[in-house]
Amino acid sequence: MNELSLSAYILVWPAIAALILLMLIVSVIRDYRAAKENGEDLV
Repeated sequence: MNELSLSAYILVWPAIAALILLMLIVSVIRDYRAAKENGEDLV
């Protein structure tokens, strides 16, 4: 493997993890807002 492809491979994983974390945070915020509107507890 050359240096460029190895660097790209190493840098892609944190970006994917960050996107998944962002999706989880957005989902929790949506669930929180929906529960608040319905007068329910989040847990």
